[in-house]
Amino acid sequence: MSSFDRVVLIFNPQSTGDARELAEGLQRDLAERVPSLPVELVPTEHAGHATELARAAAEVGGPLVVSVSGDGGYNEVVNGVMEAGNDRAGTAVLAAGNANDHRRTTKERPLAEAIAEGGVSRIDLLRFTAGGAAGDMVRYAHSYIGLGLTPVVAIELEKGDKGSLREMVTVVRSFARFRPFEIELEDGTRQRFDSLVFANIAKMAKVATLAVDQGKPDDGLFEVITLRHKAKWRILATALRASTTGLGKQPSVRSYAFTTVTPLPLQIDGEVMDVPAGSTVRVDISPKALLTVL
Repeated sequence: MSSFDRVVLIFNPQSTGDARELAEGLQRDLAERVPSLPVELVPTEHAGHATELARAAAEVGGPLVVSVSGDGGYNEVVNGVMEAGNDRAGTAVLAAGNANDHRRTTKERPLAEAIAEGGVSRIDLLRFTAGGAAGDMVRYAHSYIGLGLTPVVAIELEKGDKGSLREMVTVVRSFARFRPFEIELEDGTRQRFDSLVFANIAKMAKVATLAVDQGKPDDGLFEVITLRHKAKWRILATALRASTTGLGKQPSVRSYAFTTVTPLPLQIDGEVMDVPAGSTVRVDISPKALLTVL
């Protein structure tokens, strides 16, 4: 039997995908498998609403809050549940987005089956905090946090250029215009990067393998994948290696801190946000912070 007292399915009815249909399908499936388990459909109404809905749902009892979405929508739900501070509340994602890196990497069985059988897991989260010019900011990430090329490409894709061929054109166009960024490390030194990714999973962007035999979401560590500034053909060679053989073993850490030198876009699980210059940034691992079904 399910380990939860109810299931709350949060979805965007205006999604370009089939989120509503998938949510309704999961509701029917669970009604057959676990008739005694209440399942509620909750549509979002505006940007950021998923976080509000997830927080409200997670404050009462022991719900499983399911995001019927991609990685970005799931990030909102995870942050809402974490804000509620209820250890009995869990989250899961029913893939309905474009990349769906988290579900693709962590999936062990169909979601309806996992919920009905009642097995639960706890996975780590990346905890992003920023102070200084950024004020007081805290966000959690279920899969990765990226600076440099990662958010730049994401911003262009969000303008509507999705679909395999259009995505390829967008990536090439973004790459051609991209400029490196600089950060100041804790020891006071400054370094220039083309890309900096903190990863809690082994794969991202559908095909890129970041860390072979690493990136487990419950090992108490995250991987730091750095591309220092170099000639663009070398960056392309690295991207090709990531999509074929993988990047190989990467440094595994529990925290990483720096200060932004210039304003930087930053991507958290597919959601892009801006971090102002002079922000003190820290990424930590939160071991076993999230109750989930896989």
